[in-house]
Amino acid sequence: MSITEKVSYLKGLLEGFKIDDSTSEGKVLTVMADILGDLAESVTQAKDDIEYLNEYIEEIDDDLADVEDALDEIYDEDDYDEDDDEDYDDDEYEEDDDYSDLFEVTCPSCGETVFLDDSIDPSCIICPACNAEFSDIIEK
Repeated sequence: MSITEKVSYLKGLLEGFKIDDSTSEGKVLTVMADILGDLAESVTQAKDDIEYLNEYIEEIDDDLADVEDALDEIYDEDDYDEDDDEDYDDDEYEEDDDYSDLFEVTCPSCGETVFLDDSIDPSCIICPACNAEFSDIIEK
Protein backbone atom coordinates (compact mmCIF):
# COMPACT_ATOMS: atom_id res chain seq x y z
CA MET A 1 0.00 0.00 0.00
CA SER A 2 1.47 3.36 -1.04
CA ILE A 3 1.61 6.36 1.24
CA THR A 4 -1.11 8.08 -0.80
CA GLU A 5 -3.38 5.07 -0.38
CA LYS A 6 -2.73 5.01 3.37
CA VAL A 7 -3.66 8.68 3.69
CA SER A 8 -6.84 8.04 1.69
CA TYR A 9 -7.66 5.15 4.01
CA LEU A 10 -7.13 7.43 7.03
CA LYS A 11 -9.44 10.08 5.56
CA GLY A 12 -12.03 7.35 4.93
CA LEU A 13 -11.79 6.27 8.55
CA LEU A 14 -12.31 9.85 9.70
CA GLU A 15 -15.44 10.10 7.55
CA GLY A 16 -16.62 6.65 8.68
CA PHE A 17 -16.28 7.55 12.32
CA LYS A 18 -18.27 10.70 11.58
CA ILE A 19 -15.67 12.95 13.16
CA ASP A 20 -17.26 16.33 13.65
CA ASP A 21 -14.89 19.01 12.35
CA SER A 22 -16.74 21.66 14.36
CA THR A 23 -15.13 20.32 17.55
CA SER A 24 -11.52 21.06 18.46
CA GLU A 25 -10.49 17.41 18.20
CA GLY A 26 -12.26 17.03 14.87
CA LYS A 27 -10.56 20.11 13.45
CA VAL A 28 -7.14 18.82 14.53
CA LEU A 29 -7.71 15.39 13.01
CA THR A 30 -9.06 16.87 9.75
CA VAL A 31 -6.15 19.29 9.41
CA MET A 32 -3.66 16.52 10.20
CA ALA A 33 -5.21 14.31 7.52
CA ASP A 34 -4.99 17.17 5.01
CA ILE A 35 -1.34 17.79 5.89
CA LEU A 36 -0.58 14.08 5.53
CA GLY A 37 -2.27 14.17 2.12
CA ASP A 38 -0.09 17.09 1.02
CA LEU A 39 3.03 15.34 2.30
CA ALA A 40 2.06 12.15 0.49
CA GLU A 41 1.68 14.08 -2.78
CA SER A 42 5.08 15.74 -2.26
CA VAL A 43 6.78 12.42 -1.53
CA THR A 44 5.17 10.80 -4.57
CA GLN A 45 6.27 13.72 -6.78
CA ALA A 46 9.81 13.54 -5.39
CA LYS A 47 9.97 9.80 -6.09
CA ASP A 48 8.77 10.39 -9.66
CA ASP A 49 11.37 13.13 -10.13
CA ILE A 50 14.15 10.92 -8.77
CA GLU A 51 13.12 8.06 -11.07
CA TYR A 52 13.11 10.44 -14.06
CA LEU A 53 16.54 11.83 -13.13
CA ASN A 54 18.00 8.34 -12.68
CA GLU A 55 16.80 7.36 -16.15
CA TYR A 56 18.18 10.61 -17.56
CA ILE A 57 21.56 10.02 -15.91
CA GLU A 58 21.68 6.51 -17.36
CA GLU A 59 21.03 7.96 -20.84
CA ILE A 60 23.80 10.53 -20.34
CA ASP A 61 26.12 7.77 -19.13
CA ASP A 62 25.36 5.70 -22.22
CA ASP A 63 25.96 8.72 -24.47
CA LEU A 64 29.23 9.45 -22.70
CA ALA A 65 30.33 5.84 -23.18
CA ASP A 66 29.60 6.21 -26.91
CA VAL A 67 31.71 9.38 -27.03
CA GLU A 68 34.56 7.66 -25.16
CA ASP A 69 34.42 4.74 -27.60
CA ALA A 70 34.51 7.13 -30.56
CA LEU A 71 37.49 8.98 -29.08
CA ASP A 72 39.26 5.69 -28.41
CA GLU A 73 38.81 4.78 -32.06
CA ILE A 74 40.13 8.17 -33.20
CA TYR A 75 43.16 8.25 -30.94
CA ASP A 76 43.65 4.48 -30.71
CA GLU A 77 44.78 4.16 -27.10
CA ASP A 78 46.57 0.91 -27.94
CA ASP A 79 49.30 2.97 -29.62
CA TYR A 80 50.08 4.75 -26.33
CA ASP A 81 52.77 3.07 -24.31
CA GLU A 82 53.30 4.18 -20.71
CA ASP A 83 56.99 3.34 -21.07
CA ASP A 84 57.23 6.24 -23.53
CA ASP A 85 57.11 8.59 -20.55
CA GLU A 86 60.29 7.02 -19.18
CA ASP A 87 62.04 7.54 -22.51
CA TYR A 88 61.66 11.31 -22.22
CA ASP A 89 65.02 12.89 -22.91
CA ASP A 90 65.72 16.27 -21.28
CA ASP A 91 68.64 16.87 -23.64
CA GLU A 92 66.27 16.79 -26.58
CA TYR A 93 64.54 19.96 -25.34
CA GLU A 94 67.56 21.78 -23.97
CA GLU A 95 68.09 23.80 -27.12
CA ASP A 96 64.54 25.12 -27.16
CA ASP A 97 64.44 28.92 -27.55
CA ASP A 98 62.40 29.38 -24.37
CA TYR A 99 65.08 27.66 -22.28
CA SER A 100 68.25 28.63 -24.11
CA ASP A 101 69.03 31.40 -21.61
CA LEU A 102 68.87 29.09 -18.55
CA PHE A 103 71.89 27.62 -16.81
CA GLU A 104 72.01 24.54 -14.63
CA VAL A 105 73.76 24.71 -11.24
CA THR A 106 73.85 22.13 -8.44
CA CYS A 107 73.47 23.38 -4.88
CA PRO A 108 76.45 22.20 -2.79
CA SER A 109 74.30 22.08 0.37
CA CYS A 110 71.33 19.96 -0.71
CA GLY A 111 72.36 18.71 -4.16
CA GLU A 112 69.24 20.19 -5.80
CA THR A 113 69.59 21.19 -9.44
CA VAL A 114 68.80 24.87 -9.89
CA PHE A 115 68.09 26.58 -13.19
CA LEU A 116 69.18 30.20 -13.43
CA ASP A 117 69.03 32.87 -16.09
CA ASP A 118 71.38 35.73 -17.02
CA SER A 119 69.79 38.11 -14.51
CA ILE A 120 71.12 36.16 -11.48
CA ASP A 121 74.46 37.23 -10.00
CA PRO A 122 76.65 34.05 -10.03
CA SER A 123 78.56 35.26 -6.97
CA CYS A 124 75.44 35.20 -4.78
CA ILE A 125 73.06 32.34 -5.58
CA ILE A 126 70.32 31.36 -3.12
CA CYS A 127 69.01 27.82 -3.48
CA PRO A 128 65.19 27.82 -3.70
CA ALA A 129 65.08 24.34 -2.14
CA CYS A 130 67.12 24.89 1.04
CA ASN A 131 67.71 28.69 1.04
CA ALA A 132 71.48 28.16 1.29
CA GLU A 133 73.64 30.89 -0.22
CA PHE A 134 76.49 29.85 -2.47
CA SER A 135 78.51 31.07 -5.41
CA ASP A 136 79.31 29.13 -8.50
CA ILE A 137 80.92 29.57 -11.87
CA ILE A 138 78.13 29.20 -14.38
CA GLU A 139 79.08 27.43 -17.57
CA LYS A 140 77.03 28.29 -20.62
